[in-house]
Amino acid sequence: MMDKKGLVLEGGGMRGIYTAGVLDCFMDYDISFDYVIGVSAGGNMAASYLSKQKGRNKRVTLDYLNDKRYLSLNNYIKNKEMFGMDFIFDEIPNVLEPYHMKDFLLYEGEYVIACTNCETGETEYYNKEQLQEDMLTILRASSSLPLMAPVVEYEGKKLLDGGVTDPIPLRKAQRDGIKKNVVVLTRPKSYFKKSSRIAKYFKVKGYPAVDAAMRRRPGRYNETLHYIEKEEAAGHILVIRPSLNLKVDRMEKDRDKLNQLYELGYRDAEQKIAAIRDF
Repeated sequence: MMDKKGLVLEGGGMRGIYTAGVLDCFMDYDISFDYVIGVSAGGNMAASYLSKQKGRNKRVTLDYLNDKRYLSLNNYIKNKEMFGMDFIFDEIPNVLEPYHMKDFLLYEGEYVIACTNCETGETEYYNKEQLQEDMLTILRASSSLPLMAPVVEYEGKKLLDGGVTDPIPLRKAQRDGIKKNVVVLTRPKSYFKKSSRIAKYFKVKGYPAVDAAMRRRPGRYNETLHYIEKEEAAGHILVIRPSLNLKVDRMEKDRDKLNQLYELGYRDAEQKIAAIRDF
């Protein structure tokens, strides 16, 4: 029996458009996986990939840049969220860019989303069965960065962005028995996360476990990068990451830069198609 292949997707806010390019390339070349796990923007990009809606991720990212309901300081002033979460997780998927749930349900593999439990400071993982019932709520939770979006309540738990506690969930895929994984990162190889100067002032009211997790975040992220480097050298994983440093911000609103990052994702993935098929 052939080993199952997994796909691991990092988040990164608007940098997720790099992943959109990668996944559109995979659809063009009919590349599929038995297991897909994502966090934050990565989880959102995976949803459209699994419903086979090529181009949807790019449209959702680019077509609403000038809409204040999507990403704006006005959102933060009104609702304490930079990204308009109701707009992104209600009006867009239900009205403006309808999500094809019926097509998603045809996917026979596993789909996992990572969120952070605010009360424990640990990662909560949600599988395909839960996602087909409450996908938009879980994706919203996984994308809600502390202080940039409100806490999301789901099944009695208080949840925020999964990237706080498991930014690149490769180890979870491996624990789930997936030995061969393609890992898509949204930062170039030279990147490592620096400790934040404001970390000691970081406070999510009522959730000290989140504050502690945010302080640990740079070290956890860099250790994960080191683990990925070792696994890649050992031939256990195949990594796709930006081959150029285009310096796109998490809340980037420059359409040209975002489009360039999308095209880069497509090209970088295209160069790995043969290797993925032989993997």
